[in-house]
Amino acid sequence: MQITCWGVRGSLPAPDPKNNRYGGNTSCVSIETEEQILIIDAGTGIRSLGHELVGSMKPIYVVLTHVHSDHVEGFPFFKPLYEASRPIHLVDHVCNNTRWSLLETFDGFHFPLEPGDIPARVQRVRDEAIPFLNESGFDLSRRPVNHPGGAYGYRFSFNGETVVHIPDNEIDPPGDVVLSFDELVEFCAGADVLVHDAQYVRDDLPEKSGWGHSILPDVCRLAREAEVDQLVFFHHDPERTDDALDDMQAQARNTLSEHGIDCTAAYEGLTL
Repeated sequence: MQITCWGVRGSLPAPDPKNNRYGGNTSCVSIETEEQILIIDAGTGIRSLGHELVGSMKPIYVVLTHVHSDHVEGFPFFKPLYEASRPIHLVDHVCNNTRWSLLETFDGFHFPLEPGDIPARVQRVRDEAIPFLNESGFDLSRRPVNHPGGAYGYRFSFNGETVVHIPDNEIDPPGDVVLSFDELVEFCAGADVLVHDAQYVRDDLPEKSGWGHSILPDVCRLAREAEVDQLVFFHHDPERTDDALDDMQAQARNTLSEHGIDCTAAYEGLTL
């Protein structure tokens, strides 16, 4: 399988010259096999992904970790939606007894088109997400994580390789804990690649404690205890410049190298 990061920024897009190397688009990652493509989240990064997929009739499946704006705002600009008869499966997001579909971004008010105006052959999937995706050929599981409003992390395996993707999660939240650290370690255990939220550094606390994002030292600890092969830290703060991310990456590599764990800060175009 091929994992590609199309948007790695959190909270809102950050198109700034100081962010050019890592990118300013919000959350979108694709996991592609020979037969199909799974897209996790539809932030502004999905626009670039859409350009790459134009002309390919490979079936597309889109699933969400949650519905904060930085994870859905790019969807109307996803070019395959405008290809006649293109098969696209949109899995409803159900969390905390609330159901939501990406088609709701096409309401004629927040965006000028409505669902009936989409040329692609869009299937809204109202079935339970994980059984549907497993029946569609994806070996996928998920866990609720610590994020205001509710969110999920996903674990995907293919041909003996495993990636865990958790773009929004506060490892050590101040309030109620949805997923304990030990449970998180178990969910991530032995992954070849762990992509995890590390939006904050210690200096961001305590002001942003409880906002639903992790600090990098906690994420490094998770990588060590879960014994993953590679850590990709993700969901960069919009104020975090390329130089600041270079420093975070150097610190994480120094921490993890003695444990044999590779590490990189996620950047647009990163392909594994």
